[in-house]
Amino acid sequence: MTDKSKAHLALLGANLFYGAGFSIAKSIMPSLIEPQGFILIRVSVTCILFWLSYFLGKEFRTTIAKEDWIRLIACAALGVATNQLLFFMGLNYTSPIHASLIMLSTPVLVTLLAAYLIAEKLTTQKISGLLLAIIGAVILVSARSAEKSATNIALGDLYIFLNACAYAFYLVLVKPLMQKYRPIIVIRWLFLIGFFIVLPFGAMQFSVIPWTAFTYKSWAALAFIVICVTFFTYLWNIYALRVLNASVAGAYIYLQPIFAAIISVLVMGEHVTWQKTIAAIFIFTGVILATRSFKKSALAKADS
Repeated sequence: MTDKSKAHLALLGANLFYGAGFSIAKSIMPSLIEPQGFILIRVSVTCILFWLSYFLGKEFRTTIAKEDWIRLIACAALGVATNQLLFFMGLNYTSPIHASLIMLSTPVLVTLLAAYLIAEKLTTQKISGLLLAIIGAVILVSARSAEKSATNIALGDLYIFLNACAYAFYLVLVKPLMQKYRPIIVIRWLFLIGFFIVLPFGAMQFSVIPWTAFTYKSWAALAFIVICVTFFTYLWNIYALRVLNASVAGAYIYLQPIFAAIISVLVMGEHVTWQKTIAAIFIFTGVILATRSFKKSALAKADS
């Protein structure tokens, strides 16, 4: 299996967990855990897990060059602290449907930022793929059943959009670090720096979590969000960014509604509708078009 194939599998796995975690997080937030306290748990536990790699050998103890620290701190602030805080705060206020729709702006922002900041080529095929994926995702999310009423849709939607902007910047800015250092080294520093950023925001909400009210399902939901939706998704995304363009990683977000729909059919007994089928065709076609255009661009650069 080639490195590119492994990278694509990593992105698929990461977005599968994201798709599943979207509703799971909502099941215990804010009823048991407020959003900022939730983020403190995610970042602190994941930070410990990533720093265990320090004991794997000398090759996992590379020193970060002085000129890279500003970029590293910026990536931690955008990709760990700001991204997670804004998303959970937004999800707490708005509905999952609104959050899903707004998050679809991430790949578009990534593509535009990558074209401007690191000169990734915008092709007709890439743009066509993004547009098809947007259409499919909108069809799918719009076809879902009604969600519980949100407490502050306008504020929640604003938080989700700002989160999408932060994550888009992160995907573009972190790529040079992934090419220079081992991904695990970069990501453990990102989470350590991110921990100190989120600590003052989440400490108070963490201190009032009613741990005695947790059931086995609550603990399972929390563990899934921390281990799968945080640890593995960041690890797999950052591994993929070392091989693939930032725009590819951004485009895979369109698969999240597909995975969420499949999980709801298998676990919650929802029915497959014609809207979901059409949406799936649009999304997968869009991602394939975007991915194939990236490969051709990479091959062209390699031959030049």
